[in-house]
Amino acid sequence: MAGTQISDFLELVHQLPEVQPSDHDRYWRFDVRRRVFAYLWEPTRTVGLKQTIAEQIALVAERPEVFEPQFTAWGFGWVVVHLEGVDRDELAELVFEAWRLTAPDDLVTTRDDVLPR
Repeated sequence: MAGTQISDFLELVHQLPEVQPSDHDRYWRFDVRRRVFAYLWEPTRTVGLKQTIAEQIALVAERPEVFEPQFTAWGFGWVVVHLEGVDRDELAELVFEAWRLTAPDDLVTTRDDVLPR
């Protein structure tokens, strides 16, 4: 697996409605209507993505060299993704799921199940 680049992550995130990035010096935070769904740490080429707790557990169990638990909060399991370990299609699914778990219902309904490409 060739992996993905930071540019892939940024392209995918910015295809989703109402995404607002904010620079926090050591990392970038990505919100939809002021609710965070993703983080980017450029020096380590990792992203943090909101997932269900079940998905967090499954990802980490399946490929611990690619995914690590970040934290759990408010019924969600955040996962750290090492970009070199995922292809663009898998990253698109993970980013979309993180956004969909966070975005208000009207945005999710409007977007339907259209993944970023």
